Amino acid sequence: MTPAEQAAEELRAVAGALMRRLRAESGEPLYARPLVSVLRRLDSDGPMTTADLARAEFMTPQSMGASVAELEEHGLVARSDDPSDGRRKRVSLTREGSRVLAEARARRRTWLARAIETELDVSEQRRLLASLELLRRVTESKSHQN
Repeated sequence: MTPAEQAAEELRAVAGALMRRLRAESGEPLYARPLVSVLRRLDSDGPMTTADLARAEFMTPQSMGASVAELEEHGLVARSDDPSDGRRKRVSLTREGSRVLAEARARRRTWLARAIETELDVSEQRRLLASLELLRRVTESKSHQN
């Protein structure tokens, strides 16, 4: 295995473990992960139709419709007429949906900051920050996209 391949494999494993731990620390119930993903998408991309959400989240329109209905039932999203086409409905986050997302993010950030402070000395924290810049360059690279 080349050094790049070894780094890729180790990074994939660590990133997966980190994501699982962050999900656990956020307080999101296991069943709610696809629903939280929809909330995150609406938060980052703004109001969308159910069909657009389904494409963005790689879900069937029927599954997305069920997810949106459940989120709407809990008051986390609302549907409204699409201003450009009254036949379509757009889904958007409610204040409650934004609050739920913000609280989950705060729990994840708090856990991760405590773990970094507890497990790493100041020098290691600086190395971690430098490594993050390298990872950002790799993930934003346009030269090796398919």
